[in-house]
Amino acid sequence: MAKGRSGRRGNGSSVPEVSDADRIIEAAMARIAEQGWRRVSLAAIADAAGLPILRVYRTYRSKTAILRGLARRIDEAVLAAPLDIEADERPRDRIFDLLMRRFDALQPYKPAFAKLRRELPFDPPAALAAGAALLHSIAWMLEAAGISTTGVGGIIAVKLTAAAYVAAQRVWSSDDSPDLAPTMAELDRRLRGIERWLTTGRPGYREAAASG
Repeated sequence: MAKGRSGRRGNGSSVPEVSDADRIIEAAMARIAEQGWRRVSLAAIADAAGLPILRVYRTYRSKTAILRGLARRIDEAVLAAPLDIEADERPRDRIFDLLMRRFDALQPYKPAFAKLRRELPFDPPAALAAGAALLHSIAWMLEAAGISTTGVGGIIAVKLTAAAYVAAQRVWSSDDSPDLAPTMAELDRRLRGIERWLTTGRPGYREAAASG
């Protein structure tokens, strides 16, 4: 089961100020969940956020930029808590933990992601931008798990892990279980299939080193 799923409450002494960026992201995801990606406008997002459209423009120049902002915020949430690494833990287990943290952080936005999954393929520039953002995020997840992303092997590890994550995300989109057990099972199965790339990024490296 994924680690790092407990939150920490403040002492209630003060309420942190919500930034424009956060207000815009929350408003955008709410409107996307209601209207879909193609129909929602920046003006509608500004209205939902309670901000003048100039403030939205100064923070995010496009709807795609808002999605990139969400991706960065999710990355920061996942990377904020250090991994509790055990001595005999495999790299696959560490990346599993980080990707499940990611699904946990995305739970409030599941309705919006259902719309995005259906509609982004019909907006090629946005789909390409979202794909690039995902690869960037996955690279950080691998690095946090102690898996190098440099060189050809690292690039392959990033792409294979992103594919495993996307496959698990399809399950997550309809997973209403309290512990996300179906999502965890799918992610674990997918990561097992690419485990040889999640060490050095080079299949057979250890075997070749041993025989040499």
